[in-house]
Amino acid sequence: MIRLLLADDQALVRGALAALLQLEDDLEVVAEVSRGDEVVDAARESTPDVALLDVEMPGIDGLAAARLLRDAVPTCRVLMVTTFGRPGYLKQAMSAGASGFVVKDTPARQLADAVRRVHSGLRVVDPTLAAESLTQGDSPLTEREADVLQAARSGGTVAVIAKTLFLSEGTVRNHLSSAIGKTGARTRAEAVRVAVDNGWLLPH
Repeated sequence: MIRLLLADDQALVRGALAALLQLEDDLEVVAEVSRGDEVVDAARESTPDVALLDVEMPGIDGLAAARLLRDAVPTCRVLMVTTFGRPGYLKQAMSAGASGFVVKDTPARQLADAVRRVHSGLRVVDPTLAAESLTQGDSPLTEREADVLQAARSGGTVAVIAKTLFLSEGTVRNHLSSAIGKTGARTRAEAVRVAVDNGWLLPH
């Protein structure tokens, strides 16, 4: 039996995934959590072979949870299962140690097959996402520009962003200006939207 941990903050989605996967003779769901910061403890207790993690979760996001899980329970492989089929997430997921990345509308049979392949040591990536990721390339934003854009999402003033990130207002303005230019946007709100749509920033 392949032992599975499911992490998704939507109870209905999590329940549906569990029900579908349990129909397979060789798959057993041994733990379910609704928050990213519960993943490692649940994995330590239930010793799953494969963890299916959503990208967007409260506590910490699925990508951060994947990194922690890789260090805490290295025998557990990670398959990201997400609504957000954005190319930028794919690269982040792979760098976080995930072995696979599929979208939630993947047919049940294909999802079960993805779990088996990840368990056997193979990498599994949604083909459309892989193609988009190759054509799109990496994020043009520096880490600090991404931080500033992320902080700008709440619509706060430059002063508020500066205080939040412990930067000077001039530095924040420079990073915002650079990010707006790199995303081809006209405003910082548009720059945020472009960055989110491309997977360069995580969703809220």
